[in-house]
This record gives sequence, C-alpha cells and structure tokens, in this order.
Amino acid sequence: MPVAGTGAAARRSLIISLHDVAPSSWDITKKILAEVGRIGGSACSVLVVPDYHHEGSMVGNQPFVSWLRELESDGHEIVIHGYFHERPRQVAESLYGRFMTRVYTQDEGEFFDLDYEEATQRITRARDEFRAAGLKPHGFIAPAWLLGAEAERAARDCGMEYTTRLGAIRDLRSGEDFPARTLVYSVRNPWRRQVSLCWNGLLRQMTRCDWLLRVSIHPVDYLHPAVWRQICGSITQMASQRNPTTYQDWMAEWRLRGTSRL
Repeated sequence: MPVAGTGAAARRSLIISLHDVAPSSWDITKKILAEVGRIGGSACSVLVVPDYHHEGSMVGNQPFVSWLRELESDGHEIVIHGYFHERPRQVAESLYGRFMTRVYTQDEGEFFDLDYEEATQRITRARDEFRAAGLKPHGFIAPAWLLGAEAERAARDCGMEYTTRLGAIRDLRSGEDFPARTLVYSVRNPWRRQVSLCWNGLLRQMTRCDWLLRVSIHPVDYLHPAVWRQICGSITQMASQRNPTTYQDWMAEWRLRGTSRL
C-alpha cells in the first residue's frame, strides 16, 4: 500500500468517506465532493457499488469509470462497497436479523450473513472489475457496515487490506482494530433526521480529542438542508485542525508507525 504523503496522516487525522457511489448517484456525488473540497476535504474515500441495486454494472459506464480514475489521480481513494448493496428478505429470520436488516438498514445489509463462497465470489468479481477498469482498490466496506464473520474472512482471503465498521477500522492482515466512531446520519424520516442531528452534534464534542475522526456521507444527506449544514460545519471545523486523509493512506501510515506510536 502507498505510504501517505505527509507524516501526520495517522495522527490527528480526518477521514471523510462518501458512500453508495454509483452511476445513478453520480451527479449528486460530484456536487458533494466539490463542496467538501471547498471546506477542507481535499482527500476522501469514495465507496463505489459495482452494481447498485442491480441497475447495471458501473464498468459499462465509461465516463463514470474515467471520472473514478481521475479521482484516484487527484488523491482520493476508491473503495469496494459491497456488490449490489441490497439483501433480499429471508423467510425464517431471527428477531435480531430482522432488526439489523430491516430497521437499522432498509434491506441493504448485503454482507450481513452471506456465506463464505458467495461473499468470495462477489468480492473477487468486484476486485477484478475495478482493476480491469484501471482502479486500485485496497479496502472493502460492507453496506451499512454489516459484515458477517464469513464475509470478513472472504474479504481477507481476496486480498483486501482493511475494512471498517461503525465504530472501528480493522486491519484485515492482522485482525487488529483501531477504535474510531464515525458521524453518520439516518434521514429516512423526520424523527430519524432529528435524532441524527442531536446525536452527531453530541458525538462531535465527545470525540473532538480523538486521534482519528471520521465523517460518513451518503448522497441522500445532501437533500436535507439541516443535515447537510451540520455535516459541512463539522468538516470545516475538523479540517482546520486535522490532516484530511483516506482509509488507504491512514492504514499505511498506521502500519508504518506501529500502534504504540499513536
């Protein structure tokens, strides 16, 4: 993995990740990246879904793929984000399974309980398609951060360097976790938006002294003015005090320095 461009990449850092990127969200994604760039988000991890909701493979959209290559050359990172980003409902599911896949996320926990063989097939296919398109993916992040044990093993065996969850970054080489909560919003309905605004305002204060801060943005966040204002305010404040980096570069620097030096 490439070593980060600055020696401070793993110290007092900020990672901004943009989720659910696909041809169907391309226009809004470009607006988000432009606005984030203007307020200090010079490097972002861009989480790309190979075939979002079975709308069609992203590799068939050459202008979109060319844009992703341009992002990489500009210092952003392209991350594999599931394959279809959806999970069909199952007939016999536990209460926990129904909650995690239907309430916590709306039928998008693709890798929540995927078996090893199917997870391996999807991750391998995504990896090979990205590489054939001239992209260099090093990380795999499951939709909604719901990555079952068998799917995580598959990601590691497919050569993925890292994954993330809601509260941590995991080095798939060593299995080590670096605790790091992320600001993320649920905008599905008004009460979720209000709770998200309150919770993320509190979380920003609680984590302000942490070595690493994370902000996770979804395209739909941009459509809700109060949510988008808070996101921009948080990034503006964080970026003025921290080094914006990507998961890929942060992980490379973390390994280089060793956990004892963080």
